[in-house]
Amino acid sequence: MREIVLDTETTGLSPQGGDRLVEIGCVELINHIPTGKTFHVYINPLRAMPEEAFRVHGLSDEFLADKPVFRAVAQEFLEFIGDATLVIHNAPFDMGFLNHELTGTGFKTLSNPVIDTVMVARQKHPGARVSLDALCKHYGIDNGRRTLHGALLDSEILAEVYLELIGGKQVSLALVAEVEVTTISLSESRIAVRPRPVPLPARISRNEAEAHEAFIAKMGESAIWAQYEEKAAAE
Repeated sequence: MREIVLDTETTGLSPQGGDRLVEIGCVELINHIPTGKTFHVYINPLRAMPEEAFRVHGLSDEFLADKPVFRAVAQEFLEFIGDATLVIHNAPFDMGFLNHELTGTGFKTLSNPVIDTVMVARQKHPGARVSLDALCKHYGIDNGRRTLHGALLDSEILAEVYLELIGGKQVSLALVAEVEVTTISLSESRIAVRPRPVPLPARISRNEAEAHEAFIAKMGESAIWAQYEEKAAAE
């Protein structure tokens, strides 16, 4: 099962009002385990950065001036996510921006399944705060590096939070990728079976053997023991 934990940074809150994406960060999970594969890009929004947004993520006009526009990175982004399930904190916000940027550059809107970790957290912890920082504190996840918002860093942290929300480390252990196990059948072992140099002594006395034969004789020719007697005699 492939999932992509995703986060974005923007110039503001409303794509319809002219705000744009400035950063996308993605972390790949296979069976809920990070693979180490990521996608990360800064984007030139082709507009000035409002002071309010700059205070959130620290991405200035000067820093973004030489970065690619969305159209230049869209195909690479789409190829990375493929048809994987997207795991997003407050998904309507990020999906709204992504789809606005995609349709504005001639691409289709995303049809990937989406898991909104805000909704998952609200169901698991009714009445509790469900911000990413609050969830990190609840689950004991170190987010000390998060002095400013950053799409890739937030995706990495969200991946840890998501794992806890769906059951913790036991989930990753249960869904870990298949491990190859090599077995050797008896026919492959090539072990030669040699007869014993001295046969083992009988474990029953002669009187016991004769009593058993008499008992079988009373059962008639259809008795299963008689069949074994015939087979033993033939060998």
